[in-house]
Amino acid sequence: MKHIKQISTAVALITGVSLSSMANADTVLGGYVGAQAWNMSTEGGFSQNDSNAEFMFDDETIASFYAALEHPIPFVPNIKLSRTNLETTGNTVIDSTFTFGGEVYLVNANLETTIDLTTTDYILYYEILDNDLITFDIGVAGKHLDGMISVMDQDGRASAEDLSVVIPMGYAKAHVGLPLTGLTVFAEGTLLAIGDDSFSDYQVGIAYDFYESFAIDLHLLAGYRATELDINDVDDIYADITFDGAFVGLEFDF
Repeated sequence: MKHIKQISTAVALITGVSLSSMANADTVLGGYVGAQAWNMSTEGGFSQNDSNAEFMFDDETIASFYAALEHPIPFVPNIKLSRTNLETTGNTVIDSTFTFGGEVYLVNANLETTIDLTTTDYILYYEILDNDLITFDIGVAGKHLDGMISVMDQDGRASAEDLSVVIPMGYAKAHVGLPLTGLTVFAEGTLLAIGDDSFSDYQVGIAYDFYESFAIDLHLLAGYRATELDINDVDDIYADITFDGAFVGLEFDF
């Protein structure tokens, strides 16, 4: 709740400054803020070596928030921040010895796990195209992956590992308007692939412009999002996990 309140405060400040200080927000200083509800399914597993234990995870509905500030200054990138909580629980009966967080769990142990991770994206980007039909942004991102993965067996023995790493990634976003419909098709994502490690976070969907005025536009969004994590020996964790599912959202463009 503390993080959500901080993001909400930042969003409110950005919106207030932009609307009150600029007579024409789109050509002088503008941006957008938004929030999404993501019906997230999780598949995969993790370990402290290259033999991951596969878990059956619960589906969750989680929230994500984002805010961007755009300006006309040449060569200076625009700024976007986004934050998502990746929280879910799972269970499995292991078919081989499993070591995690300094504890050794024997064959046939019934394990429960909790994944409690937060991703915060710090994005710098340029608008390559920006018109009523097509927009295209490209840039770089630093994705801060932070949180904890914990395990507990049927006897109450528990262990956990903390994870905190900043991942440099490429960033791109594209919007294509459908004339006379108020609809826009969009895709957005970050990606990194180095050796055996890869991390991608992307979404595709459609937006509907249901309110437009001189100061602010409102958009309804719906689509599909996937976050795929494949890491080897990062903070003593090996993981191959996919979070994906449908989302709906609301975006304010000022």
